[in-house]
Amino acid sequence: MTFGSWLTLVIAVVLAAEAVRWLRHRAVQHEQWRRFFRHPTASWGCGILTFLVIIALAAPLVAPLSPIVQPDPVGLKNHPPSLTFLMGTDGFSRDVWSRFAYGARISLGIGALGALIAVALGSFVGAIAGYYRRWVDSMLMRVVDIGLALPRIFILLMAVALWDRLPFAWLALVIGLTSWFGTSRLVRAEVLGLRERDFVVAARALGVPSSRVIFAHVLPNAAAPIIISAALSVGNVLLLEASLSFLGIGVAPPRPSWGNMIADGAASMYTAPWTTLFAGLAISLVVMSLNAIADGLRDAFDPREDAA
Repeated sequence: MTFGSWLTLVIAVVLAAEAVRWLRHRAVQHEQWRRFFRHPTASWGCGILTFLVIIALAAPLVAPLSPIVQPDPVGLKNHPPSLTFLMGTDGFSRDVWSRFAYGARISLGIGALGALIAVALGSFVGAIAGYYRRWVDSMLMRVVDIGLALPRIFILLMAVALWDRLPFAWLALVIGLTSWFGTSRLVRAEVLGLRERDFVVAARALGVPSSRVIFAHVLPNAAAPIIISAALSVGNVLLLEASLSFLGIGVAPPRPSWGNMIADGAASMYTAPWTTLFAGLAISLVVMSLNAIADGLRDAFDPREDAA
């Protein structure tokens, strides 16, 4: 790694720590966010996730080489980690650290975009079903039941088989469209309780259109479970992308993602474990960080947790 890459990496660590410190300072003004940061692992989750996001955004600065360049296909094959190659090289002599940084862009990008699609669609369907009830609720929930009954990986395999090598955006879209069923049930349950609250009844009595009641009064008050679901969905979508890429039907090589990095290094896992270790560790850290953040959000927006 060059001096500039090392300097950028140190700056990324400092920025992640400062971002968490700033958030903790701002949280003092709000009781709910104070509860969030009192959670034993929420701060660590925020810090790790922020660091990886910064690495993804600053990939051209922290990566010393292109993620697809092969400096010496023979002499640098499966080179162990060193000061020059922070995470070593893979079986094609490519710099693992450079592929890790650029792969973070794709893996985290698909995770965020897929989760956004899943949460938006699930929240919409759940809100409609919970607010209107009767036949609308029955029809939509039967669709959800079918979606939950079908193995998601099987649906994804069918979609990818029909359209070979889906582009980034389409891959995120397909994953998002198959991941919203659980969120819809969660939001529906919340909306069923909110629709009987006084402020919703008053809005309906004043003749406020149903669409405005749902989007201006009901969904904002159901924000807590939606945010928690979004945090968990990012991890789930990330794992799905990694699974598809590992099987060779996700992100197309030579573009790096954490999933196909593990696939590329699977053959040399015992002789050159660094080719799979760092990508697998990153996936695990992201999922654990998001779970910690979701637990903190649950504590923050549910005061009963403190009283227990």
